[in-house]
Amino acid sequence: MTAAIVRRFGRFALVAAAAAALTGCGINSVPTAEENAKAKWADVESAYQRRADLIPSLVETTKGAAASETQILTNVTNARAAATSINVRTEDLSDPATFEKFQNAQNQLTQALGQLRTVVENYPQLQSQARFADLMVQLEGTENRINVARTRYNEAVQEYNTTIRTFPDAIGAKLIHGAKPMVPFKADPGAAAAPKVDFGTTSAPAAAPANDNAATPASPAAAAK
Repeated sequence: MTAAIVRRFGRFALVAAAAAALTGCGINSVPTAEENAKAKWADVESAYQRRADLIPSLVETTKGAAASETQILTNVTNARAAATSINVRTEDLSDPATFEKFQNAQNQLTQALGQLRTVVENYPQLQSQARFADLMVQLEGTENRINVARTRYNEAVQEYNTTIRTFPDAIGAKLIHGAKPMVPFKADPGAAAAPKVDFGTTSAPAAAPANDNAATPASPAAAAK
């Protein structure tokens, strides 16, 4: 009886030790980190979709007061179409080429909207419209949410990529899950450059170079002669 209990306890201890070893090899940590990154990606998609939904109304409202800005409005519309045509599935988060296409398309839309903001400054009657002002406030809030969502996604991706590359989690990541690194967002072009600030001051013009051939005024003593 005692021997049977010992054997049973030994098997239990062996199973527990094996489970602990597997847990330490990324059985749970890898999929947990992966699902967290995918959830943060869903937030990114939602924020970008919200921005895309606002643009048609923004373009139509702007067109009513700034119909002459056809090119800018067309650029915004085309950039929106290009951005929404690229769908990144969770399986594509490990594909640098697909992810880069998505980010480039979204950056093009961001730039087109920046051009639109610059143009509408020439139309005070448009800026005074309540509908336009409301759309711009919504757009600004949405772009803030995009930045927050991208930051949180990058943090989750960093955690996941670190998990699958670090021992002992790397064992389960490679042998069991076949995990691949996910692609984070890169900084937008020009984000690292400090903005040029002009406070309306200009430096004084440089003094004209001395002319060695100019006549030297006579000294008082010479003048007296």
